[in-house]
Amino acid sequence: MLKSAWSLLSRMELVDLLDILLIATIIYTLLLLVRGTRGWYITVGILSLFASYYAAHLLRLRTLEWLFDNFSGYIIFAVIVIFQAEIRKALAELGRGNIITRMRQRRRRESFEEIVLAATTLSNRRIGGLIVLEGTFGLRNYIENGIEIEAAVTYDLLVTIFTPNTPLHDGAVIIQGERIAAASCFLPLTLDPLLSSELGTRHRAAIGITEETDALALVVSEETGIISAVSGGKMTRKLDGPGLLNYLRQAEKDRGKGFFERTRRRTEGPRRQEVM
Repeated sequence: MLKSAWSLLSRMELVDLLDILLIATIIYTLLLLVRGTRGWYITVGILSLFASYYAAHLLRLRTLEWLFDNFSGYIIFAVIVIFQAEIRKALAELGRGNIITRMRQRRRRESFEEIVLAATTLSNRRIGGLIVLEGTFGLRNYIENGIEIEAAVTYDLLVTIFTPNTPLHDGAVIIQGERIAAASCFLPLTLDPLLSSELGTRHRAAIGITEETDALALVVSEETGIISAVSGGKMTRKLDGPGLLNYLRQAEKDRGKGFFERTRRRTEGPRRQEVM
């Protein structure tokens, strides 16, 4: 195998390397487009099918191989139908020539000071708020049900969004990296029947989204002004400005240690202690 590989590499020319580089770039760009959406998991599923076909071929599983051979043509049409939105987006971005730039804008960057200032201001004014910071699990599905903003994270914008009687004050703000991706987003509510009755819809939505994803959610209570942070379904309440800033910074540090791993914490003891 090594001799065959070396023989193949020795016959490669510069144009062959250029061809491989272009194909790799196209595949990488397409993966960036579906990252953070349902299409990402569909892509993983399709790749799993290809891996299964290759395994069937190596193991000489004739029936399974025959099944893949006869249905492979339909898979192509299925991919076109499933990824029609991503294909349209890719062509539009390619026409504008800024696809890589737009993908880089979604990277997570520190903007905690603006978030903390906005949260403490909302708390002092008794204005309810719900801010969700995206983790490694994409929140594009929830962003699409809100109002896309694509603006820098600033204190002024966050406070303006949650000001009562404005069109966007209901729902959650979702932050991707250093940018506000969308506002007025509706999130799944936790189904835990053991939560304290003093927790309202915002708190239940914050717990729900962190149970379903590895996001981090910040809640400001409209009735009490209490600031709470939620991660992995676990809530930390009564945070002040410095405490919230330390919480966010620690969460960012712990991210590489598995803090933002997808969890579903449904244990009774710890959560009941923190919400009482």
